[in-house]
Amino acid sequence: MNSRSLRSERLGRRTRNVITILCGIATIWIVVSCAAKAPDAAQGPSPKAVALHEAMDKLWEDHIVYTRLFIVDAAAGLPEQDATTQRLLKNQDDIGAAVAAYYGADAGQKLTTLLREHITTAAQVVTAAKANDAAKLQDSQTRWGANADQIAAFLSGANPKWTEPEMKRMMHEHLDLTTEEATAELHSDWNGSITAYDKVHTQILTMADMLSDGIIAQFPDKFQGTETASVP
Repeated sequence: MNSRSLRSERLGRRTRNVITILCGIATIWIVVSCAAKAPDAAQGPSPKAVALHEAMDKLWEDHIVYTRLFIVDAAAGLPEQDATTQRLLKNQDDIGAAVAAYYGADAGQKLTTLLREHITTAAQVVTAAKANDAAKLQDSQTRWGANADQIAAFLSGANPKWTEPEMKRMMHEHLDLTTEEATAELHSDWNGSITAYDKVHTQILTMADMLSDGIIAQFPDKFQGTETASVP
């Protein structure tokens, strides 16, 4: 083989090596680029989504905790009942403010009003049951159920992910479990009251997750990014 042929062969090998290296680099770049652009869902919830879930859980856990304290206070006639009631009503303001951050001040105020009615009517249910006043108990329970339907209708109207049948089911399940808790407490069934409260707790966290998931689905742009930030 002459020198010209050898040079040509070496040049060909070098060219093939360069092409191989470039192809390898391109492949790596494509893989890294695709990974960087992978959907957030594949990487798990964003920090903002996690923050919303945690905030929503806290709001609804406060709701059931102070409701339980009210039930215990009312059943035993404890002097702290008024203070508990005021804190419970404030929780409804807090939930309304959280909703207002996404749906506006009017929507937040509307939900606050409905939730405050939910609480004051629940108090009437407990009071009537304690007094064994069947007529007042029936009336307050009917109004309590109607209010639950109003809350469900309001929420489903704000977010298509919160369907009205599902919201009604959730709200009435909450009422039924709270009634079970209050009935046990009023009859001095302490174990039954605690068991009912545990069920109330599990159910309200399910509802809180549904609300958080609905907000995230409706406003996905608000929950993108990897930075940790407070959520309204």
